[in-house]
Amino acid sequence: MEHTPPPMNTLLQVKVAARIQLADDIAGYELSPVSDGELPVFEAGAHIDLHVPGGPIRQYSLYDLPGESPCYRIGVLRDPQSRGGSAKLLENVHAGDTLTISAPRNHFALHNDQKDRSILFAGGIGITPIFCMAQQLAREHRVFEMHYCGRTPSRMAFIDRLQQAQFGDGSQVHVHVDDGAPGQQLDARSAIGAPSSDKHLYVCGPTGFMDHILQTARELGWDEAHLHREYFAAAPIDSSGDERFEIEISSSGKIIEVHADQSAAHALLDAGFNLPLSCEQGVCGTCMTKVLTGVPDHRDLYLTDEERARNDNFMPCCSRAKTSRLVLDL
Repeated sequence: MEHTPPPMNTLLQVKVAARIQLADDIAGYELSPVSDGELPVFEAGAHIDLHVPGGPIRQYSLYDLPGESPCYRIGVLRDPQSRGGSAKLLENVHAGDTLTISAPRNHFALHNDQKDRSILFAGGIGITPIFCMAQQLAREHRVFEMHYCGRTPSRMAFIDRLQQAQFGDGSQVHVHVDDGAPGQQLDARSAIGAPSSDKHLYVCGPTGFMDHILQTARELGWDEAHLHREYFAAAPIDSSGDERFEIEISSSGKIIEVHADQSAAHALLDAGFNLPLSCEQGVCGTCMTKVLTGVPDHRDLYLTDEERARNDNFMPCCSRAKTSRLVLDL
């Protein structure tokens, strides 16, 4: 999927209409409009940027398609490795509170050919966008198969709903648990199968799980155009060898130095540029910036390999430079 720089979203005020327990360590938040207006519509795979009170901005996938209730629903995992987003949200936000969010954005959308066959893979909290995809595919009577992997059923959201009539007889939905019988464990090669022009694979979950699914598909001959993924977080990057480099602003010729222990994004912010930031891990694409000259050192999980090879965009929140200077279209 080709990426374009996401637009700056209008901020919305929403009320926490309800907070529910979806599974062990996973809470669901139902967000409704503060006023009488309606929230913007969206399609499966979309997420919102949520301004955590007293904390950072974090992305959360919408897990229920728009329906009779004019609300957004998100699932939040209590992550022991939280950098302050999910922990603050779960500890401090309750029913009745007001939150600031963006309108939905979607860089994980379903391919829109009605004849396509979709294979969905979800690991842990990665079920949130995948569950929404299953709803949309079922609603549109499109062919799909879903594989949902987790440690144990008590830690897996939506299992009961996946067995309901909206997904037919349930034969296209497969649940795999680590502590279950050997026969139900995921066989990735068998589940993915041979590539075909009408087959698309979608995966979301922990980085190791996603890498396993994607690498298996590549070994089976799948091409990148049929592999779609959304990362929730990036693995730690070894920055011990980072060196300084320069940024030149094309419109003014201004030179900004990026120190070895500083991100390009924060160097730009310190220089007075109003750069939008969100995940700061190269996952969401919010800060994507056009590169006119120079070669970026891509460290994001947002751009495709083809987009990285063009070297005409980079994520200043995490990526750096292979050349001594990058000229940016700012």
